[in-house]
Amino acid sequence: MPPRAVREPGAVRLALHGLTTRGRCFLAAGLTAVFCAYLLGQFALLQVGLLLSALPLGSVAMLVRTRYRVASGRSLTPSRTPAGQEARVSLRVDNVSRVRTGLLMLEDRVPYVLGPRPRFVLDRVEPRGYREVSYRVRSDLRGRYPLGPLQLRLGDPFGLCELTRSFTAADLLTVVPQVQTLPTLKLVGEWSGFGDSQARAVALAGEDDVVPREYRHGDDLRRVHWRSTAKYGELMVRREEQPLRHHATVLLDTRYRGHRGSGPASSFEWAVSAAASVALHLLERGYEVRLLTDTGEQSTASGSPASANTALAGGGTTEAAGAMLDRLAVVELSDGQGLSRAEEVLRLGGEGLLIAILGTLEDEQLAELSRLRRRTGSAVALLLDADSWTLLRGLGSGANGNGNGNGNGNGQGNGAATGGDAEAETAPAEDLDTRRERHERLLRQAGWRVLPASSGDSLPELWRLLARAGGAASARPVMPSGAPAAATDGGV
Repeated sequence: MPPRAVREPGAVRLALHGLTTRGRCFLAAGLTAVFCAYLLGQFALLQVGLLLSALPLGSVAMLVRTRYRVASGRSLTPSRTPAGQEARVSLRVDNVSRVRTGLLMLEDRVPYVLGPRPRFVLDRVEPRGYREVSYRVRSDLRGRYPLGPLQLRLGDPFGLCELTRSFTAADLLTVVPQVQTLPTLKLVGEWSGFGDSQARAVALAGEDDVVPREYRHGDDLRRVHWRSTAKYGELMVRREEQPLRHHATVLLDTRYRGHRGSGPASSFEWAVSAAASVALHLLERGYEVRLLTDTGEQSTASGSPASANTALAGGGTTEAAGAMLDRLAVVELSDGQGLSRAEEVLRLGGEGLLIAILGTLEDEQLAELSRLRRRTGSAVALLLDADSWTLLRGLGSGANGNGNGNGNGNGQGNGAATGGDAEAETAPAEDLDTRRERHERLLRQAGWRVLPASSGDSLPELWRLLARAGGAASARPVMPSGAPAAATDGGV
C-alpha cells in the first residue's frame, strides 16, 4: 500500500491545544513574569518572562512545521484470515522532510474484538528515512473489521507540546469462517461430463435443435451447418462443444429459531463453518457452487479442478473461493420462519447436487424440504442437533421450568435466556430425541441423505459417512405423495 500523508488540520490555534501541562505552566509563568516586569519596571524579569513564554510557543511552531511531513502505509498479511487465527499488520512511517523528526508515538485504531490498541514509540527518524513496526490481531468472531486510521503523536524534546493527528488511510480485515479439509469421496452415481457428453445430448435432441452461429475465420469446415447456411444465406457452423459443469447448491439455514447458543460456540457458527468447508471443497473439484440461504439470498462461484489445494494455501484464496468466504464472513441470523424463499430460487434452477445445513426443524420446514428434494438431482442434509450446543446450565434451567408446567411460560423464559429457541426447550429430552429421529426418518423417505450432527462432531468424519454404500440414506423409498425418489448423488 503506498504511503499516505498526514491530514492537515488547519491553523496554529489548534496546535495550541496540544500544549502539555508543563507547556501551559511555562506559558502562564512567562506571561505572568512579563506582566509583573511591566508593572515593576524590572528588565531582568522581563527577559525571564519572555524566555519562559518563548519555549512552549517555539515548540508549537516547530511541530506545526514538521508534523505534515510524515507519511504512513499499512499492509495486512493475510487480508483474509480464518476465525481464531492471527493476522500480521505491518506499519511503515516515512519521514519525507529534510529535517530529523522528534520522538513519535504511534497508535493504530482497531476494534476491541481484535484486541487492545497497539502503541509504538519511535526514535528520531532521519531525513528521507523510515521505520517499520508490526503487531498481530486475532478474532474468534468472523466479520469485517476496520483497521485505522493511524494516529501519530508528535512531541518536542522538552515535553512542552504534543500533537495527535490522524492519517487518512484505513484498511479492512476480513475474518472468514474456519474451513476444514474434507476427504475426497466418490459416491454412487458420480458423473463427469465434458464436450462428448454435450455432443451426445445435442445428437439426441435432433438436427432441428442445433443452435448455429456465423462462420468465423479458422472454423473447421466440417462443422458447417448446410441447412442453416441455405436458410440465412451465409456460412453457419454448429456450436462448439463446451464442457459440462457440475452444479451444486449449498443451502444454509440462518433461521434464529433453528439455532442455539451464541458466539463462536453456537450451532450457527458451526453451520457457517460447515457451509464454507463444503463450498470450498466443491469449488476445488470444479463445481459451480451456489450459496443459498433461507432468506433467498444467493451468490455463485465457479471452481476449477486445477485450483485444488490452493483455496487456503499460505493464507490466500482463489478469487472464487475468496468471494464465497467473504459472503459467509458477514452472514447473520435471520428472523425467517421457513424455507419458502429458498424454494422459490430453486424452482427457477435447482439442477445438480443440493447440500443443506439445517438447524432445528418443524413440520412445516420438513414439507418444504420434501419439495426442495424433488427439484434437485440429489440432496444431502446435515441435520444439526441444535440443543446439544446449549449450555448445561441453560438446559438445567429449562428443565426446571418444564417441571413446573409446560404452559406457565417459565421454562420458555429460562430457555430463551441462554440464546436458544424457547419452544425447543419446553419439551422433555425424550420427546426431543423422538422428534429428531422422526425428522431424520421423514427426510430419508423424501430422498435425502441425512447426516446427523451434534456439538463436538467433526465435519470430515461426518463427510466420510457418505462413502458408505448409499451414504447415510442407503434406501430411497417412495415419498408419501407417491412421487418416486430422484437419482443417486453426484460425486462430492
